[in-house]
Amino acid sequence: MDIDLLKTFLEVNRTRHFGRAAENLFLTQSAVSARVRQLEDTLGSPLFTRTRNDIQLTPAGTRLLKHAEAILNAWNRARQDAALGHRAGLSLAVGGAYSLWDVLLQEWTHTLYRALPQVALHAEAHGQEMLVRKLLDGALDVAFMFEPPQMAELDAEEITNIRLMLVADNSGLTAAEAVAKNYILTDWGTSFAIAHARHFPDAPAPRVRMGLGRMTLAFLLECGGASYLAEPMVRAHLKEGRLHRVQDAPEIDRPVYAVTPHAMAVDRRTVLEQALDSLRPAARRGKMRA
Repeated sequence: MDIDLLKTFLEVNRTRHFGRAAENLFLTQSAVSARVRQLEDTLGSPLFTRTRNDIQLTPAGTRLLKHAEAILNAWNRARQDAALGHRAGLSLAVGGAYSLWDVLLQEWTHTLYRALPQVALHAEAHGQEMLVRKLLDGALDVAFMFEPPQMAELDAEEITNIRLMLVADNSGLTAAEAVAKNYILTDWGTSFAIAHARHFPDAPAPRVRMGLGRMTLAFLLECGGASYLAEPMVRAHLKEGRLHRVQDAPEIDRPVYAVTPHAMAVDRRTVLEQALDSLRPAARRGKMRA
């Protein structure tokens, strides 16, 4: 099987447009069409229904989709390991929810790079569904998320905690005032939404909703208002006086989970445990070593 055929199939599915897929793959549209036809001939089934401005997967295409992603994930992982050549050590593939990179994982990868020079690091950010899929396919060794899946094939460990605090561009606001006007509701996951509703049952519907803390912070600094943000994100702005903590607002803690495949080679598991140690509290580090 030609890997490029699967890449082309996935890109056409993603864009639902042969022309855009061709642009993204740096191919001609005729080359993309030829690759899809070759894959269809190989499999003996049409993969797309093609009508004007409407390209959809056939049942066969839908069934192929998850296998194509798994094959490409495995191929990319194999290329990464093989690229180590004669170097000693292992590769470590790390994934994380988008919202965790700014508040936890970016700094952690810096620490990991310096502490484990023998490890080739690969890092990605995805939504939870894609993170789980890549874990199951073996494309990731660990994924960090707020709400781990309950699956026998995956292990989840609460690794650390993110503290969210209500901050505003104006000082002296009460929590009720902060959420009543110019409030930005940031999506920190389902558990946060439940806790937020419990703390502020009478709050009006927010005018602005943001899917990432980074988006909220930029909006808050430019347009003003208030929102719950992670303490590491706002530390410098609080010190400079650009933002102010809402003193009577409750803090909302969000546990962060490290999710790993249940089946993992011993040498890779050993390296992963070393990598996770820098995120674990001191008491838990001792327990894990024991």
